[in-house]
Amino acid sequence: MAAVNTLVLASGNAGKLKEFNQLLSPLGFDVRPQADFGVIEVEETGLTFVENALLKAREASLVSGLPALADDSGLEVDALQGAPGIYSARYGGEPKSDEKNNETLLAALSDYAEGQRSGRYWCVLVYLRHPKDPVPVIVQRSWEGEILAHPRGKEGFGYDPLFWLPEQGMSVAELPSESKNRLSHRGRALQGLVELLQVAHG
Repeated sequence: MAAVNTLVLASGNAGKLKEFNQLLSPLGFDVRPQADFGVIEVEETGLTFVENALLKAREASLVSGLPALADDSGLEVDALQGAPGIYSARYGGEPKSDEKNNETLLAALSDYAEGQRSGRYWCVLVYLRHPKDPVPVIVQRSWEGEILAHPRGKEGFGYDPLFWLPEQGMSVAELPSESKNRLSHRGRALQGLVELLQVAHG
């Protein structure tokens, strides 16, 4: 019976795994990384966050034979017509690194003054009961902010040192982790997913 509540996370990220378990274990889910089931990373060929999250969740569910959960997230900058978007993790080229991504973003925005650098983080979560689930649970949440001209703070990862939160008066990389988990695009998406799964498993 325990296997029924096992949920495969289509990721190898230890931080995400811990976060998902904290929120989903009260609903009776044991979230396990896809590596436990021999699932390898699928090529993200989609043109949207939703498509890529679906690809990852479907592969994890197909190989494991269990329900699966995947997320796809990234940064959208208005002045750059939505870039880096789905290419956020590899914006600076291969091999991917946060430092190269941030440098590439700053270079792309060099002609834009502060006040013209609005953007948002996006997170899309997809939950599939099985690989051919015709009604996947899809949750999308954003986190509004602005792109700084210089990095600030040492916490977080990715574009966090460049992502300024006007309401908090600090960058994401200066935000305590507890606040980030509550305010962030992923935190909000997770809460939305929990609410929907509570209804489904009510």
